[in-house]
Amino acid sequence: MKTQTLTMDVEIPCLGFGTYLIADGEVAAAVSEAIRVGYRHIDTAEGYQNESGVGAGIKQALESEGLARSDLFVTTKLWPGNPAWGQSAKTTESTVTSLDESLERLGLDYVDLYLIHLPFERDQRLAQWRGLVELKRQGKARAIGVSNFSVKHIEELKAAGLPMPDANQIELHPWSQKPELVRYLNENAVTPIAYSSLVPLSTWRTAEGHDSAKTDQMKADGEQADASFKVMANKYGVSEAQVLLRWAIQKGYPVLPKSTNPDRIRKNADIFGFNLDNEDMAAIGKMDRGDGVAWAMGDPTKAP
Repeated sequence: MKTQTLTMDVEIPCLGFGTYLIADGEVAAAVSEAIRVGYRHIDTAEGYQNESGVGAGIKQALESEGLARSDLFVTTKLWPGNPAWGQSAKTTESTVTSLDESLERLGLDYVDLYLIHLPFERDQRLAQWRGLVELKRQGKARAIGVSNFSVKHIEELKAAGLPMPDANQIELHPWSQKPELVRYLNENAVTPIAYSSLVPLSTWRTAEGHDSAKTDQMKADGEQADASFKVMANKYGVSEAQVLLRWAIQKGYPVLPKSTNPDRIRKNADIFGFNLDNEDMAAIGKMDRGDGVAWAMGDPTKAP
């Protein structure tokens, strides 16, 4: 499995399995199948409310595939709490408690990566980051990072004299390439991890209950995007989704495709046997249209 260096001691598999919007009762089978076909990186979150199912899927796959816990890379995320939504903001102490509770649900002694899911209030972010630093010191998280953070949010951590994150999980795809943020992350040794890689396709989040912030114009443009990616897919003998995932891999971003369909789970993993040529990479590079649809950087009213 192709990996990328996250810290001096931690390698992150470039292919991850995302579990957002997979219900707790369904996710165990999907996770187990993903591990069976070769995924070694599983991504979940406290806010997804499916950590128990993810843990059950991991346990089942470790036993059936004869794998050790160290063969897998597991990410979960702290739900920070937002007073504007009537939630209590997590403190440094309750951040530590939150991971303990996530570990209990997952049935694990540690996670490989623990992230702050969203940036809400500044003082809250700093307090929670201190909690993550403590969890790394305790060995309950091998690496720590953030998700949906902007340059400003990360600079606040630096200004407070705190360690820099090991990773920032953000929406990254041809329609939302975030060149300035990615450049900053690379210059500061913060690994960008891509989510929502398949946004440009008209089939993205069309299932019942899988709402998205796509505008009508984006949905109409998705049909044109389908045609462009179909030409590329035919050229390489792969699917349109594989083209999008491969683009991210070639840009240096670990990816987190999600599916409950065994055939799609397998196809989404098959992204290392071909390369997009320079012409196609250049064409995709011209498709950028802004911040994307899953999270408006710094806008707590548009959380995923």
